[in-house]
Amino acid sequence: MKVGVYLDNSLPQAGGGFTFQDDVFQALLELSSKSKHSFVILGWGQFPQTLIGSAPGLTFVDLGQLQRQQIEKRVRIKLARIYNRIAVELPGMPGLRLGRLTWMEEVLADVGIDILWNVAPPGIHPENIPFICTVLDLQHRLQPWFPEVSREWQWREKQFRNLARATFVIVGTEAGKSEVTRFYHVPTDGVKILPHPTPGFALRRRRPGRREDDPDVLKKYNILTPYLFYPAQFWSHKNHVNLLYACHYLREAFGIQYDLVFVGSDKGNKHHVKRVAQKLDLESHTHFLGYVSQEEMVSLYRNAFALTYLTFFGPENLPPLEAFALGCPVIASEVPGAEEQLKDAALLVNPGNVEQIAVAIKKLGDDPDLRQSLVTRGTARALSWTGEDFVREVLSILDDFETVRRCWPMQDVPGI
Repeated sequence: MKVGVYLDNSLPQAGGGFTFQDDVFQALLELSSKSKHSFVILGWGQFPQTLIGSAPGLTFVDLGQLQRQQIEKRVRIKLARIYNRIAVELPGMPGLRLGRLTWMEEVLADVGIDILWNVAPPGIHPENIPFICTVLDLQHRLQPWFPEVSREWQWREKQFRNLARATFVIVGTEAGKSEVTRFYHVPTDGVKILPHPTPGFALRRRRPGRREDDPDVLKKYNILTPYLFYPAQFWSHKNHVNLLYACHYLREAFGIQYDLVFVGSDKGNKHHVKRVAQKLDLESHTHFLGYVSQEEMVSLYRNAFALTYLTFFGPENLPPLEAFALGCPVIASEVPGAEEQLKDAALLVNPGNVEQIAVAIKKLGDDPDLRQSLVTRGTARALSWTGEDFVREVLSILDDFETVRRCWPMQDVPGI
């Protein structure tokens, strides 16, 4: 089959969504030559075409360029219809399509896509071509009071309402599968569980021969050890505030002080987090680094006392997997799906319980054997599932569906 692989135009600053897509893309570069299918990367000009050109069975289509062409063509069609009213023929304008397809469906038909795999959620949901959807979370249904999902609730619903038409829906956990079947009535057989892979950039830094971390990173940002690390964009659901309150509790109840290192782009809540840090007299112990390079991120993980990933959202999150790969112990939110994803390699806490968060941090400091045990278990968890493992499973799904898809021709598309 000719498989369309849809990737959106996100940049590294977008965080986990970009990391996940990039890992899938890199794995396809490695595995496309071993598959009987051919793949068309559908992107927006952000992906390195030089790499795609060196991978057998992989081509690239720039949707931005084709969108402009389709718009121009539709303008010509409208002009043609006007002209039809006054002329029998359309000189110089043969072969124009006057169908009812969207511009995207026309692109997919022109390219000859047999099935579309939406790596980037929610993706494209054509009416005339089978499609696979990847669902990372449905938190707008579960926690709609957070402003970042409340203000785009209608948009999210519009995007996800077509899940019931999907050939398959890919989720990472049983919790995610339950949400998809519950909210959008997708048949259980149509939901495939494929966990998020451990991010490749973290795994690559484990390989022998890689250079050691830049020893000046902590000096550069004036960070003192020990510190707690939290790489997360400044959304309200990321829960930076309760981590600040937990550190305040640690200091007031036990006389324990940790520095906090926050990494991530501001999505509107950074000013509020800074005000809380000031209110709790933690301003001098809290570092707001903004977006940092992968090299600096690796160093910050490796030197941290622990990753404190306290988001209210699940069911899966990538930073704990990054920490596992880089030898950093993890304290994470006990949200639905977390235990399934992280297994016994992290301390799980109620993200809304400040005292419980503080006690978990203290527990790691009091028990070096526990901390080392988490590092060891985290390493095993990180190595157990990679981007190539994820893509191999998708290829298996495609292999199974091919016997169904061959029952009708690609050209049998109404409206063309």
